Amino acid sequence: MNEYKRIFVIVLDSLGIGAMPDSPSFGDVGVDTFGHILEKLGTLDIPNLQKLGMLNLHPAGQMKGVDDPAGRYMRLEEESNGKDTMTGHWEMMGIKTEKPFQTFTDTGFPPELIRELEERCGKRVIGNKSASGTAIIEELGEEEINTGAMIVYTSADSVLQICGQEETFDLENLYRCCEIAREITMKDEWRVGRVIARPYIGKKKGEFKRTSNRHDYALKPTGPTALNALKDGGFDVISVGKINDIFCGEGITEAHHSDSSVHGMEQTIDLCKKDFHGLCFTNLVDFDALWGHRRNIDGYGKEIEKFDKGLGTFLESMREDDLLILTADHGNDPSYTGTDHTREYVPFVAYSKRMKEGGAIEDEDTFAVIGASIADNFGVEMPEGTIGRSILSKLV
Repeated sequence: MNEYKRIFVIVLDSLGIGAMPDSPSFGDVGVDTFGHILEKLGTLDIPNLQKLGMLNLHPAGQMKGVDDPAGRYMRLEEESNGKDTMTGHWEMMGIKTEKPFQTFTDTGFPPELIRELEERCGKRVIGNKSASGTAIIEELGEEEINTGAMIVYTSADSVLQICGQEETFDLENLYRCCEIAREITMKDEWRVGRVIARPYIGKKKGEFKRTSNRHDYALKPTGPTALNALKDGGFDVISVGKINDIFCGEGITEAHHSDSSVHGMEQTIDLCKKDFHGLCFTNLVDFDALWGHRRNIDGYGKEIEKFDKGLGTFLESMREDDLLILTADHGNDPSYTGTDHTREYVPFVAYSKRMKEGGAIEDEDTFAVIGASIADNFGVEMPEGTIGRSILSKLV
């Protein structure tokens, strides 16, 4: 018998909880995404996170834990060599990444790559630098529309991003160019984690706005994961948000695209009200994309409060045989310098109505305990070559 019929893993993208011992080697000293937000803002209206034990795990600012937390909680340390989205999510499901993905933050992409991209796409590249997506559209959007050029840029992440005005570039052609870029960047020396299509609307500066038709072209996982094991075992594996993109559809049985983190929580709540047997895996990206990278502490804090409101509705919808796991994939301290992710511990907060008690459990040295515990719950074997051990016995 399964301990739980349904498990919900919700990733609060980039909500780290303090520097790991090796953080300085990644250029991150004294980072603490959640802690520094609370230190700056003092308090947040997050009664549901507080009830589950998030503030017991990581008190900060004027906020402390509760006397009788409902959830089990601990810190997770990343075993992989990296601090990006794919590395974190892949590790949750059992893959250890030894070689980090390439970044081109300081120099832009090499001339050889740009030349091949231009030839194969039939468009001149403009941009080719590290930039905020909204800023580079504001800077070059009119030129792209008027000349038929193509905005290519990167960021502090391992990404190649292509912007396209939906009417003049058209989505089909934008996606075609991104597929070409994904093929080109399969070379080891140009190997980026993701190619991202960034469509927008508007005709002139001040009017440009990105749309929800973003599409990520990620590398396939380097091997089978807990998701494959679940799918092969006949269980439902439902993705919400960019999970399907991160895993290139590997091991996914049903995918739901989200327009925002609020929308992603609404979708997860709707799924909680339906019958399925297996895993619902949700990524809420706005913490990272809208606020962390833009170093916006106030916006990040408000996003956490929005999530907590949705969390309250979700908790009311949970069934007796459901398990909820809240976690993150890396940090992105909005109080830190630059715009990069930050190497941090991530929270692990688990809750079920059938748990005997809440409270702290011992920290773990890999995110992979998540996938291993899910596989254990559903009685499937983790694929050969994966990492992680089950802690399911601590979650009952």
